[in-house]
Amino acid sequence: QVQLVESGGGLVQAGGSLRLSCTASGRTFSNYAMGWFRQAPGKEREVVARINWTGGSTNYADSVKGRFTISRDNAKNTVYLQMNSLKPEDTAVYYCATGSSKSAYATAEYIYWGQGTQVTVSS
Repeated sequence: QVQLVESGGGLVQAGGSLRLSCTASGRTFSNYAMGWFRQAPGKEREVVARINWTGGSTNYADSVKGRFTISRDNAKNTVYLQMNSLKPEDTAVYYCATGSSKSAYATAEYIYWGQGTQVTVSS
């Protein structure tokens, strides 16, 4: 059974930083792309960042480019999301997910999801 467990969320002031972690179990972590997604109240879930199986390729939503960094440590079965210069509009539940392939891109290709961690940015 595949499990993803996120941690690192919390309350932070605008301009601050948080680092989210997501540890996976139940499948060979290093064989699959990973992604971070978020969902704000009343809004649809959106992609934040994706990283391929080696960590050599990443992509970001325009809204977080230059502020967020996704990375992975395959030895620890963990993917990270470093979030800097946080804004109130970054407030959301953040989810990590694992893809169905080494370089999954479309949200539909992400097939296992964590339970989410709340990030709240105060102004």
